[in-house]
Amino acid sequence: MLTFPHFEPHFPREHWCLPHVLEHQARTQAQRPFLSWTDAGRAHSFAEVNTLVNRLAHGLAEFGVRRQQKVAILLPNCLEFVFIWFALNKLGAVEVAVSDAYKGSFLAHPLQLAQTRTIVTTAALAARLLDIEDEIPVQQLILVDDPGTPGQVAPEFRRISVHHYKDLLSANSGNPPSVVGPQDTAAVLLTSGTTGPSKGVEMPHSQFYFFAEEDVQLTRLRADDVYMTGFPLFHGNAQFLTVYPCLIAGAHCVLYARFSASDWAGRARRSGATVTNLLGATLAFICAQPPSADDRAHRVRCIYAAPLAPDLAGPFSERFGVREYVDGFGQTEISNVFMTPPDAPRPAGASGVLVDQWFEIKLVDPESGDEVAPGQAGELLVRHKHPGIISTGYVGMPDKTIESRRDLWFHSGDALKRDAEGWYYFVDRVKDALRRRGENISSFEVESVLRGHASVADCAVVGVAADQQAGEDEVMAFIVPRPDVAVDFSALAVWCDSRMPTFMIPRYFDTLAELPRTPTEKVRKKELRERGVTPSTWDRSKARA
Repeated sequence: MLTFPHFEPHFPREHWCLPHVLEHQARTQAQRPFLSWTDAGRAHSFAEVNTLVNRLAHGLAEFGVRRQQKVAILLPNCLEFVFIWFALNKLGAVEVAVSDAYKGSFLAHPLQLAQTRTIVTTAALAARLLDIEDEIPVQQLILVDDPGTPGQVAPEFRRISVHHYKDLLSANSGNPPSVVGPQDTAAVLLTSGTTGPSKGVEMPHSQFYFFAEEDVQLTRLRADDVYMTGFPLFHGNAQFLTVYPCLIAGAHCVLYARFSASDWAGRARRSGATVTNLLGATLAFICAQPPSADDRAHRVRCIYAAPLAPDLAGPFSERFGVREYVDGFGQTEISNVFMTPPDAPRPAGASGVLVDQWFEIKLVDPESGDEVAPGQAGELLVRHKHPGIISTGYVGMPDKTIESRRDLWFHSGDALKRDAEGWYYFVDRVKDALRRRGENISSFEVESVLRGHASVADCAVVGVAADQQAGEDEVMAFIVPRPDVAVDFSALAVWCDSRMPTFMIPRYFDTLAELPRTPTEKVRKKELRERGVTPSTWDRSKARA
């Protein structure tokens, strides 16, 4: 049975914490480039980053941030995001990474879960807190200039104090006195909320390091590599699959404000990138751009494609000249359980093989708990062989922590199947979930917002096939109107835009007299997915055209 090759991590397990890794690299790789803001920005060396981070850590301590205190980072992509994240970890404090797309109840939820008293944000994003000030435990804001709109004025709050990033820059650049160990919590990252409200995953330093080390091994990252990303820093993809791997390997990381399909090849060329990652339909978006004579004028040798659409790999390689694609399959809670072994021919659609040095798994019938036969889909259950490489639980949700770890196995909620050679294939979420533009979406959360509209009596949200490659979804909402009320879908979409992230807003709307239900009153979403788009369906994208 094929498994991922065993590997020796770059650092011993007692040093699996970010402060130690950063300090080591600042000594041994002092002047090597580590972080750049776009390909036009200057490179910050390992030593320079460490010095700046130490100053910020002392400044945060002066503002009352203490060991294991949770501090929210609500920022667009910027170097300050990384510096604050590192500074919090230097103090032994915990970063709570919050999407800058969140607003209203979506924003209040993680702040309440983590009981965050301090937020680092921008003036524009801080304005979203005005409507929820009385619902959240936040006591102080630290404002960073948004690189896109510098100089904005902060809103005035009734009780939350406002400070500025520049005030954190202490004159003290020595290492903070806090002693941080691998077992301490490093971060709280939010799940996508695929089966209910988002959960805050508590990740110890050891897991954060291990997840990044897996990426180093998967991409065979070296000190002479350049890793570029425009994916959001509040996601694990940018944090422990891009920035932290560069820290471990001594590589150069180039960050952008956001992903760009039209400038992907240009960025690769200008940055000198050798490694990058692409999510879901992003390969299709890049392929859809007009061809250029410079499409191959880059140094990219490896793409972490999660997942790799088999129908796109050939055309992408033919056009851009990239030959090596790697993939890993896991969750924020459990790290990568499957990865693609180097140089092994990958069957179409396979996610990887078991990383058996570190994990044991089984695929089971979610109802009975019995293991399924090879080739059959079953829920992935995971158990770690070494301490500290999976999360410690969900912050503020002890019931969900216990539920996910019943029978001494972590229950992933993902359905996979295995072939005879040991390759594993993702099938679907055991419960309903959607994926759109690289974002996982909770139908539960979208439905919760829709039900708040005056014209909606009931609703159900499902994913229907997108009109593009890569196997992603478009969001479709089936609405049961209130009696004698006509639903204005255009107005409903505008209403949604003020209450949920843009990627969650349904593209398709349709009406039903009632939702199909089981005898136990659960909505038969399979029927709705099979019904899908019909001539009566309202399409938001066509309405905007």
